[in-house]
Formats: sequence, structure tokens, C-alpha cells
Amino acid sequence: MTWLAETAMLSHGWRRFVLLLVAGALAGLSVPPLFVLPALFIAFPVWIWCLDGAETVRGWRRLFGPAFTIGFAFGWGYFTVAFHWLGAAFFVEGGVMLVIMPFAILALAALIALFWGLASALAHLLWSHGPWRIVTLATFLTMAEWARGHVLTGFPFDLLGYALTPNDEMMQLAAVIGIYGLTLLAALLAMTPALIWPADQRSLSRRLLPFFIAIAVIAAQLGYGHNRLTGTTVTPRIDTALRLVQPLVYEHADWNNADPVALIDRLLMLSDMRTGPDDQGLGDIDLLVWPESSLPFYLSTYPEALARIARLLPERTTLLAGAPRLQYEPGTTTPSGPPFNAILAIDSNGEIIASYDKAHLVPFGEFLPFAPFFASLGIKQFVPGAEGWSHGDARRRLMSLPGKPALLALICYEILFSGDLGDTAGAQFLFNITNDAWFDHSIGPAQHAHHARIRAVEEGMSLVRAANSGLTFATDPLGRITAQLPVLQMDALDVRPDERLAATPFSQLRYWPLLIALLLGLGLSVLVRRRRRPAL
Repeated sequence: MTWLAETAMLSHGWRRFVLLLVAGALAGLSVPPLFVLPALFIAFPVWIWCLDGAETVRGWRRLFGPAFTIGFAFGWGYFTVAFHWLGAAFFVEGGVMLVIMPFAILALAALIALFWGLASALAHLLWSHGPWRIVTLATFLTMAEWARGHVLTGFPFDLLGYALTPNDEMMQLAAVIGIYGLTLLAALLAMTPALIWPADQRSLSRRLLPFFIAIAVIAAQLGYGHNRLTGTTVTPRIDTALRLVQPLVYEHADWNNADPVALIDRLLMLSDMRTGPDDQGLGDIDLLVWPESSLPFYLSTYPEALARIARLLPERTTLLAGAPRLQYEPGTTTPSGPPFNAILAIDSNGEIIASYDKAHLVPFGEFLPFAPFFASLGIKQFVPGAEGWSHGDARRRLMSLPGKPALLALICYEILFSGDLGDTAGAQFLFNITNDAWFDHSIGPAQHAHHARIRAVEEGMSLVRAANSGLTFATDPLGRITAQLPVLQMDALDVRPDERLAATPFSQLRYWPLLIALLLGLGLSVLVRRRRRPAL
């Protein structure tokens, strides 16, 4: 490691750039579901050592000079590995899309890496070359991760903190500090080996102490998680039974291929499946769930669909279906704008009694940012709809259906936004429908599912998740999976959510403790920098 430290500190130009790309790619192996946590302890010290040897420039170039390039190169490697699975969507389109796939993945990774580049540059402005420099970089890196989760609608996939959630025990800390708090912790822990090498005037024991503290923190995290899992009573709800349908609908990529009659036949068949002699079918089901994109057509194109659904549903059962919803001019049948990606609640009379419209749309997936520019290049959003999709109202996520406990409705990647799920106060469980079929045979669906489980831990609520092709499952309020369907299997799953736990520290305080920690990190960085500034 001494050799690596000295090489990183003395490198420059393209050699340093390549070294950081490789180190960042290594760090990318820590993302779900890979969870190669030791990779962070090898990779992040390289970033520290490169900043130690970074050239000092003056003026405005200090913000976009060598220190920026160091963070950008590391981030580019990290996000290329972390987001490589997005390329699976290009196989759905085929043709010219396959040709541009590698360039698109590299371009996206480079765009997100700008946040890490800026964090590196700002950290270098307060660089001290002492042990506290890891606090400086960890502080700015956490700020950068927060920014990329919120700026321009946000893209909070693979936040660094997910590396510290590889098992049920370790993910419990999210109930206290949330995923961004875990991000700060992961950065601090991963950087501690940089204080061991190269050797300086401090004794070996002093140089090793931060690393041993990092190991102790991880052990304490495991211990806390074990105690929370064994000491928390989870109570299943007896008033709510759900049937989750996993239909394997692939017509979402091209609505022209959708046969409404055949699709409804399949969905009705799966919904009324009997799994054994004691199975009552839908007789004891309160909520029947069809996932996102299970109806890749407007119900107005097949009016008989609502009548067929009504004949299927017992009086007590309500269908929650992922389907597009048109908005109309008042008193007319003329569409007034782009459609919504919605959850439709349909009762046993075949009437739509409630709906939720997806508020947080996927950039380039469901709407085209800077549409005129990208359209001129022939680029369009992946999800069908020539005009894109309309944004719904996030304040309407709480769905209270007659005779049913209130649920918090989240469509697809809306569940990624930690601390920003809407009004969770009245919700009894998290309800997530998704369609990850674009990314079948990649790590994408498993990654998305793991992110969703962390929201359950943070909020102390059960998660019920219905996916088109997988992963369809339910968790308890501690994030443990209680029932699950195999991926890529056409089937249905009956689940019951659990009672909501008492408010978690995170659900009460959100990210105020993190803000205080970041301000302390900034203050400490400024103080140490001033103390070590050479006299003129």
C-alpha cells in the first residue's frame, strides 16, 4: 500500500486520470446487489492520496483545476460500474440504440461524476494534509450526493451509503440516520486507510487507530442491527390481505403490439388463481394489485375491460392497477395534455373510485428534459407517448380507500427519494408498483428492490411491492422480506402487511442531524486549514 500511496501522490496527467478511473470502478463494486464493501477501503484512499499530490493553481481555475479532475475521474469510474445495467434498456429498442448504448452510459456516468468533481475541488480548497482531511472530503462528498439526489429532479441511485446495507442487520441504522447519513459514514470509514500510508512522524499505532475505529463502527452497526431485529415486535395486520400479480407484460415497450383482450384475459386468470384446496380465490382479498405497465393501453380503447374487472371482483375487493390515465378538457372527451402514469383504484362495480398520478418522472424514461434540443437529435423518452408524460401531485400519494387502511402510493423509482416520499403521517404501509422489465437479466431490478427496502427501514413501515417481471415481494417494517415471487415467473402472491412501528428517529428528525454534522465538518475543515496555513 505504501507503493500505491506514493504512486498516487506523485502521478499526474493521464496516468493519474487512469489510476482514478480504475479506483472509482473498483469502488463501484460496492453497490447493491454486489456489496463488495472492502473495495471502498482500497479505492477511496487513492482519491485522498491523489489530492495530497494535486497541483495548486490560482484564481477561478482552483475550482475546475486538477482537484476537480481527480474527483471527476474517480466518479466516472464509480458511476460507469454502478449504472452499467441501464444499458439493458437499449436492447429493448435495438437497432441504432444498441450502437449508442456505450456512449450513453459513459455520458450519463460523466454527467453524474461532475458532482464528485465539484466535491473534490471544494475539499481541496480546505485541504490540510493532516488526518482531518478525510473529514473535509467526506463532508463535501456527502453534500454532492445530496445534490445529485435533488438537482434537476434528482437521480439518487446507488448513493454511497447503500454499501453499508448488505444485510438485514446493517440496514437497521438507516432507521436512525437515513441513507444520506450512511453516505457520510461510509465515506469517513472508507477513507481511514489513507491515514496509514505513507508513513509520517506519527507512530504506527496512531496511524492505525482510525482504521481500527472504522472496523469497530461496522461491528457496532452489526450489533445495533441484531438487537433491533431481535428486540422489535412485528404484528401482522389482520384487516388487510393483498394479492400481488406478476404478469410479465412486455408490450409496454410498444403499445402497437398490445392486445387489450388477451392482456385482460391473462391478468384475470392470474388474479383468480387457486393455490390449494383451501384457497378462496379473491374471496378473502382486500386489495388486488396489478403492477406498473400491466395495462399498456388506455381503458377507453377497451371499454369492456371495466365490466370484466367488475365481474371478477368480490364486493370487498378493490383493484389497484398500474395504467395510463388521460386528462380531459372539462365536460368533453378531448385530451387536455399528455397522459399520466397512474395507479387506478377500481371497485367491484367497475368504477374508478380513486387514482394517483406519478409525480416524480424518470428523465429520458418518461419525459425528455430540454425536449426541443434532444428531439432535434432524434432522441426520445423510452416509455411510449409522443408528448411524454404529465407530472402528478406528490401531495396526493396518500390513498385512503373505503374500508381499507391508508397506504402511501409510490410508482417505480419514486421510492428512491429518501425523506421525500410525501405525507407519510397517515400511511399504514408503503405501496410500490413498478416495471423493471426494461432491465431484465441485469442487476438493475435487484438494485432497485434493495433501495426500496431501505425506505421501509427508514419509515418503520411494511413495504408491499408488485413488479411486472420481478422482484415482487413484501417486507416487514424492518425491511426483512416476508414473501417473494421468483423473478421472470408469471404468478400471484398473497401477502399481509404488518402494523406500522412507532416513529423511527429518522421519520421524526429527517436529515436535520445530518445537516448539523455537515456544518460541523465544514467548520472543523476551516479551523484546521487556518491553523496549518503557513505564515507569510
